[in-house]
Amino acid sequence: MFLSIALSILFPQSNTDSEKRTIITKQISENKIEIDGLLNEPEWKMVLPAKDFIQRDPIQGSPATEKTEVYVIHDKENLYIGAILFDSNPDGILAYQKRRDQSLRTDDRFMWILDTFLDGRTGYFFEVNPAGLLGDGLIIGGDSYWGINKDWNGIWDARVVVIPEGWSVEVVIPFRTLNFDPNLDTWGINFQRTVRRKNEDMKWEGFERNKKITQPIHAGYLKGLKNLTQGNGLEFKPYFSLKNQEMNMVKDNFNDIGFDVSINITSGLKASLTYNTDFAEAEVDQRRVNLTRFPLRYAEKRGFFLEGAGVYSFSPRNDVTPFFSRRIGLSDGEQIPINYGGRLSGQIGNYEIGVIQAQTNSKGDIAGENFTVARVKRAFLKQSYFGLVYTDRSSRTMEPDSNELDQSLFGADLELKTSEFMGDKNLQFQTFFVHHTAPYSEPELSISDLSVRGFRITYPNDIFRSHVSYREFGNNYNPAVGFGRRNGFKRIQPSFSYHPRPERYDFIRQVEFGIQYEFMTNLENKMLKKQTTITPFNIRFESQDQLSAKIVSLIEYLDQPFTIYEDITIPIEEYSSEELQVKFETSEKRMLSTEFEYQTGDFWNGQKQTIKTQISVKPFSGFNIQTEYEKNTVKLSGKSFNTELYNFELGIYPTPRTAIFSNLQYDNVSDALGLFAKLQHTIRPGSDFYLVYTHNWISLSDQIFDFDLMTVSKVSSLKINYSFRF
Repeated sequence: MFLSIALSILFPQSNTDSEKRTIITKQISENKIEIDGLLNEPEWKMVLPAKDFIQRDPIQGSPATEKTEVYVIHDKENLYIGAILFDSNPDGILAYQKRRDQSLRTDDRFMWILDTFLDGRTGYFFEVNPAGLLGDGLIIGGDSYWGINKDWNGIWDARVVVIPEGWSVEVVIPFRTLNFDPNLDTWGINFQRTVRRKNEDMKWEGFERNKKITQPIHAGYLKGLKNLTQGNGLEFKPYFSLKNQEMNMVKDNFNDIGFDVSINITSGLKASLTYNTDFAEAEVDQRRVNLTRFPLRYAEKRGFFLEGAGVYSFSPRNDVTPFFSRRIGLSDGEQIPINYGGRLSGQIGNYEIGVIQAQTNSKGDIAGENFTVARVKRAFLKQSYFGLVYTDRSSRTMEPDSNELDQSLFGADLELKTSEFMGDKNLQFQTFFVHHTAPYSEPELSISDLSVRGFRITYPNDIFRSHVSYREFGNNYNPAVGFGRRNGFKRIQPSFSYHPRPERYDFIRQVEFGIQYEFMTNLENKMLKKQTTITPFNIRFESQDQLSAKIVSLIEYLDQPFTIYEDITIPIEEYSSEELQVKFETSEKRMLSTEFEYQTGDFWNGQKQTIKTQISVKPFSGFNIQTEYEKNTVKLSGKSFNTELYNFELGIYPTPRTAIFSNLQYDNVSDALGLFAKLQHTIRPGSDFYLVYTHNWISLSDQIFDFDLMTVSKVSSLKINYSFRF
């Protein structure tokens, strides 16, 4: 009884559905809409548009300064969206980017979401810009500021035309691209537009700054959906690849074929199978220099593991990752052959489900393995859920694995969330528990040794933001199909920040003042770390430029020595340090933009200075050059060293469907220079041609600019895949 009352007070569930905006779609005959960017078919006039957008920024609640009209119609197999984005100064429209899913912080843009289960939690995100760029993602909740996984690439199409009145958009989204509830005639829908030169964001529904476009609970309604079909729900995607490889002076040629096949078991549940999986088109990892004693986490870039990945998100922002897909088919960055992979994903009623079964082949000393992952989330209240996760990793020989990775893991997480706390504020509570089985060599380990547990309370709002979190990681917690940076600790971490919007200074949009504290001990309550981070200012200007500073005070007890660089070892001791961090970045809407960051202060038993710079040049639409440089100057007890990292990227995009991308990276820790170049052409949505070249060298000189290089490996690949939908 008490718990029920407390939940109703802290996480209210008021009914505001009748106040939400609604548009009505109508069914049309098939093949009536030509996707050319111009809304000149009479079918568009059958419906009334979504219009009268309201500013989110810079003046919350004021009418948008530019008019927008959005029309939605459908036939049996496709959803069509048409938009006219009026602009009083068409010459001021910004459209630098053409590469799919590229950040549009540079450009004008039009975004929309679809909540196809009308659950206010999950959905699909789409965006276009005036150059015809396509961007999309799965709405997954609070993993990031936007709460979306943009690595998902759905099969859909759009055309954009700049017209004298502004710009015009036509979109077609096949229903077989989406999971949805066939019993619903209403979906959640919302639209947002950015006029970049004005730094103005406007929304159709839920314009308040506390309400993001990627939170379906704040969407309006699309009504009138009927007679929707996904065809037979079968998709077959074969691939063919050629590879020429030279490793350590040994040359090999490979030809390969494989396929992906998927079928819609229901309109909301999809099963997929991949055979002889190939990831030739996956881009290389971004090079980083690690001056800590903990491993770095790199993003997943392989398509099979990205589709439907949202369900595997576990207690976001708590640094707990019971499932990390890079554990399958990768070992220290080296690809391990995947014989097959099966996947089940989607929704059944209030349950969101994800299952992966995969098998890898042996390679060298690495034995073939079986992997199983299962995840289920049960939605309740308006924005809350309870979830379970299970993973298993085992040797294909069914014998104890010599590297002790054979393991089963079980976990549970709970999230209570509302956007109606004290009327219109966000409040979130999370708690979690994860445990895995003991290694064969240490069966006596306890549940406490092999588990993690904790909670987090977050108040994430526009003016005031605060959180407090607590977590414990067992001494031997090491998820075989997950990721963990460190274990054997208890940590409490509160934070508070104030973000006023000073009206008296019209050149400033928002300022941040904040403080964060972290206190960490080992499981015997011996202090490991005390850190206070003060943000004296973080200024966001109306021009989109940003200037910030941080002061970090740290006391850390090093309980084990570690080698930080070559023969330099940091001994066991308690260390105190003070560090100043300053960062300035200019708006990306400019043809030339830059970031500069400087850090200086104590570092273990010495000092460290860090300089990071980034320069981006966009001389015209579809052509980008970006350079990054990082230098660490470290002095430790009479010994000193420098680390340098260079990164150069060139992107040429003749059309939104053709991309030429290259990346050149070097760091003086590994002395490795790496080139990655890729040509990708989309034959039609879901079918692509790839030409990929990678070349890795080792510098034989202390200075990369001496160009004394020795080839370590080079690989050229050609790959074609083609989607057949039935």
